Amino acid sequence: MIRFIFFAVTILLSLPAYALAPVQKVISENGIEAWLIEDHTNPIVSLHFGFQGGSALDPVGKEGLARLASATMDEGAGEWNSQSFQARLNDLSITLRFEASMDRFGGHVLTLRENLEPALEMLNQALLAPRFEKDAVERIRAQILAELRQREEDPNTIAALTLYRSIFADHPYARGSKGTIEGVQNITQADLHDFVQTRLSRHDLKIGVSGDITATELEKLLDKTFAALPEKTENRPVSDAVLHLDNELSVVQKPVPQSSILFVQEGVERHDKDFYAAYVLNYILGGGGFSSRLTEEVREKRGLVYSVYSYLAGYQHANLWVVGAGTQNARVKETLDVVRAEWAKAATQGVSAEEVQDAKTFLTGSFALRFNSSDNIAAILLGMQMDKLPIDFLEQRNKQVEAVTLEDVNRVAKTLLTPDKLKAVVVGQPEGL
Repeated sequence: MIRFIFFAVTILLSLPAYALAPVQKVISENGIEAWLIEDHTNPIVSLHFGFQGGSALDPVGKEGLARLASATMDEGAGEWNSQSFQARLNDLSITLRFEASMDRFGGHVLTLRENLEPALEMLNQALLAPRFEKDAVERIRAQILAELRQREEDPNTIAALTLYRSIFADHPYARGSKGTIEGVQNITQADLHDFVQTRLSRHDLKIGVSGDITATELEKLLDKTFAALPEKTENRPVSDAVLHLDNELSVVQKPVPQSSILFVQEGVERHDKDFYAAYVLNYILGGGGFSSRLTEEVREKRGLVYSVYSYLAGYQHANLWVVGAGTQNARVKETLDVVRAEWAKAATQGVSAEEVQDAKTFLTGSFALRFNSSDNIAAILLGMQMDKLPIDFLEQRNKQVEAVTLEDVNRVAKTLLTPDKLKAVVVGQPEGL
């Protein structure tokens, strides 16, 4: 542990200055806002963008619409058909990708500075005039359907979908973010065109940029790229989810030698005053890899699993605390019992001052490792805006972690951990349950 912390701090001290530079807020003439960190070390520019509203907004019966749109918007746009669009990206060494998650639709551009204007011109056309040619759509649809069929046989995917359906009931989150086979099959070219026209607006747009570009240059390019988007669209709102949690165990029988296990309880909202205390606590419990309690008790002492982990999962309309593990079918019951016991132990007995200090040292020391490229930095700047974090978050984040006390963590462990509502799903052929 000490050796790794030394390595992380060494990397922090050797990082280029831009990793700790203030973020610039750039606003175009038309009011389009982007957050920028300049870095003129290399002639590379990365731009990440996102729109509020992802797969949770997909219509019932057409689950997977946002995902299919994200996979086909770069398959021809404006004057370029699918082949010529992709050829031009390749010839100019431009990376242009779209992506969809539960709450967000967006993408990114990574390009050499000399090709920035044509790169953003292609992004503009992909946003405003995607062609959705039949051959391209059917080719991508077939790929997505093949993946969805594979996921139907994957124990980890089955566990996650079973858990989400159980805790979210009729909320859109219950469907997951990848879509369904039937839903993807039902999507038409007209649906894809309608998606672009009704789901993408300047009102819901956030942008993060990093690299070899100045604020003045970016200001002009923002309008060229995004100003023609509609000001606002009428997306139906997604309600906050009501979580259906208890300590019941669901078992999905599947003939595999190792069972997949997932636990879940309610998490903590990103802006809650106790978020960072929960963040430190999660590291201690299962987020710290070989340094975590769950790894020590479940893997090292008993040899029950190869890996066990926990994480805080924050969505726009729900917050979860998830624990995952995989073990031999014969050892599932013991694994379940040990995880529940550790969860209850932390809730009733708390953690130690040494554990809290070790967690804080790692979480602050490793933070700088995220800033290892302009592309990662642009993604972080976008994420900050999507999560409604302040523009000085990069400067304040480690201070907030450092401010967490042992009393904070133990209070949160007592109030937030709910071993009596730690819902579990097992997929496999567990014995003794």
